[in-house]
Amino acid sequence: MRKVVIGGVGMTRFGKFLDRNMKSLAQESVVAALSDAGATVNDVDRVFFGNAAAGAVTGQEMIRAQAALRNTGLDGKPMFNIENACASGSSALNLAWLSVASGQSETALVVGVEKLTHQDKTISFGAFTKAVDLEEPLPENVKKGTGSIFMDLYAAKARKWMEATGADASDFARVVVKSRHAGSLNPNAQFCRTTSIEEVLESRIVSDPLTLFMCSSIGDGGAAVFICSEDYAAKHDVRPVYIRASSIVSATADGSGELVAIRAAKAAYEEAGIGPSDVHVVELHDASAPAELIHYENLGLCPPGDAPKLIRSGDTDLGGRISVNPSGGLLSRGHPIGATGVAQIVELTEQLRGTAGARQRPGAKVALAENNGGQLAGDSAVALVTILST
Repeated sequence: MRKVVIGGVGMTRFGKFLDRNMKSLAQESVVAALSDAGATVNDVDRVFFGNAAAGAVTGQEMIRAQAALRNTGLDGKPMFNIENACASGSSALNLAWLSVASGQSETALVVGVEKLTHQDKTISFGAFTKAVDLEEPLPENVKKGTGSIFMDLYAAKARKWMEATGADASDFARVVVKSRHAGSLNPNAQFCRTTSIEEVLESRIVSDPLTLFMCSSIGDGGAAVFICSEDYAAKHDVRPVYIRASSIVSATADGSGELVAIRAAKAAYEEAGIGPSDVHVVELHDASAPAELIHYENLGLCPPGDAPKLIRSGDTDLGGRISVNPSGGLLSRGHPIGATGVAQIVELTEQLRGTAGARQRPGAKVALAENNGGQLAGDSAVALVTILST
């Protein structure tokens, strides 16, 4: 397998844009990534397109890449449509990485786009209800009725985790305060206003113990990454950020064994030849505030049960020992499903280049992205972990 390099990154601002369509979001992110790489559409060998919900929200099925990218100059290129719940963008990156690493292509363009806002909010929320096995009964501890099945699921997991660790709602609020601060420094973030622990706790209850500010919001956006072989990077004077590992696992049918995030992390660490203590900056799947703390433990950033202690220590803040979600994460940067995993790579590439500005983790050399999606047998249906380094 050959070494694979990230040559260019780009993304739109994330937010609610009723007046924009998938084509405009895709085109803006593609132009930005190619410009960053000093490349043109002629330099792209293959395109891997991540999108999860266009069929449910816009009605576009089957040829989403070909339709969304038809005005970018990429028409005629080999295109692959990847749908894998909230991990669609990361799955697209995984396949693009394999294409270049195996020698099938010298370059590949990864595009993640999602258009979730709709004048009828029930259509937007309805898209998420399909990311479960529709024939599997929900766990008995899930309190339904909020209108957001995944927040109900996250709330049930949070209650169980609080009992096991002694965490309280103020720990979740600390995650949001950290996230909003990072978002205030990210020009592409959906939420750019800082907040306080008190304000987070006083926002309306969505699904106990989750308040509104503890839940990621519906939004639109696009992100793109141009990857290439090490030889291509050398010939075109590309400053390399290497993809050291990319792992993907799915849930077991009966929910047995370790969680998908744990298994994906272990596989990625082994492939990269590093451990959690070697990582300087992380972008992880904080679709709800408790999810960030749970993933601290899943990724080995702290021992089981120590996540409350870690968030309270400040070590995961901007510039901290292991800066987590310096982009603002899903909670503040936003969560346009198909674009999320690619946006994580955009942020981490900027961190490793040292170009993240006020969000910069000083001396960042190794970065990790964790992205999961869907629900199956009490676990996320799929998880991916990607490790980057200079």
